[in-house]
Amino acid sequence: MTKTILSLEQALALPYATERMVQQGWRVIRIETPVEDGENAGDPNRYIGADLGYHDLHSYYIAPNTGKEAITINLKKKEGQELLKKLIKELNVNVFMCNTLPKRYEQLGIDYKTLAEANPNLIWCGISAMGPEHPERAGYDPALQAMMGFTYLTGEPDGKPVPCGIPIIDLKAGDEAFTQVVLAMLENNTNKEIHISMAQCAASWLMTALPQLNFVKNDNELFTRSGNEHRSFIPCNAYPTKDGYLYLAIGNDLQWHKFVSHNGFEKLFSENRKTNEGRMKEKENIYKEIGELSKNYTTKEFFELCISLNLSAAPVNTVKEVAQLEFVDKNMLRTNLPNGKEAKLSPASYNTEFLKQNKFSLTCSPRLGEQNNKVYKQIGMNEDEIELFIANKII
Repeated sequence: MTKTILSLEQALALPYATERMVQQGWRVIRIETPVEDGENAGDPNRYIGADLGYHDLHSYYIAPNTGKEAITINLKKKEGQELLKKLIKELNVNVFMCNTLPKRYEQLGIDYKTLAEANPNLIWCGISAMGPEHPERAGYDPALQAMMGFTYLTGEPDGKPVPCGIPIIDLKAGDEAFTQVVLAMLENNTNKEIHISMAQCAASWLMTALPQLNFVKNDNELFTRSGNEHRSFIPCNAYPTKDGYLYLAIGNDLQWHKFVSHNGFEKLFSENRKTNEGRMKEKENIYKEIGELSKNYTTKEFFELCISLNLSAAPVNTVKEVAQLEFVDKNMLRTNLPNGKEAKLSPASYNTEFLKQNKFSLTCSPRLGEQNNKVYKQIGMNEDEIELFIANKII
């Protein structure tokens, strides 16, 4: 049965969560602030990236918002707050979501208690930096990566700390919001208030770092930046080739034995290196020696050699090369841009039946308030009422 989701959303964390709902075939209606004089209204991401021919439709906004509808409501006005409750009631909304500062929940009339008046069976979910216990704390992925140790742990040992190459905390929080809403539905727990803390989501992924505090003798043994090497398994690392780099992951002693038994690689072997513990003590020499061997191969040649030995290896691909991988390309979600050109986006994490039935194509991300007339007429408003609400800056 199709679900209806109302989402007061912007940026990436929540739009990513509701995009996963679109991929299930659910109806997602995103709520944004209406236009005011000389203002870039609504989601700031609408105005980031390549211009697609419309002021409120730029490239960065496209991928997390395909297949959605968009309406505007001025929730600073009492009339707007009442309109939101009417939408929830008349559209039989199953889930309300937001990624607004918690201190604004009651100010905007979007808190769980208020909206549950319109639907006692409503699932309510909010994403914020640190949950309602920190109502004024804004959540921005790069800052949270720094705060939660991700930046400290990323980069070369003698280099600057750097964030991950993608907004990983935004995406983790979005996944968690999606998961908790689905769990609430499965448990028939339909009158539920869910708070997702981006910081707690990030901390949950420090599973290989935080527990280490219990087991080290001094701070020098704690994880820090380690470049391309694996902190525990040797010799996992990126190695140079004639035309690029290849990542080779040797995760146990048997794999090491296969590698050093290959013709020409025997000089890597020594009794001291038979175990991972022994290799840890000689890791810098091992990395250097493997690099001297790998430089004699192209990336393709070294990759094929490693695969022939049943080792886990992969070329260090550019994003363009990733897009050309057969299993990625065939699962790409697509949309048609306003100029008629088809854009390939990225694959879903799972190919749902809805996506298969729609041949992996979703409607283009909506412009600001694009479905105002459609949605408001569905709750019984006529043209004159809609025009009056626009004139009064309620929508």
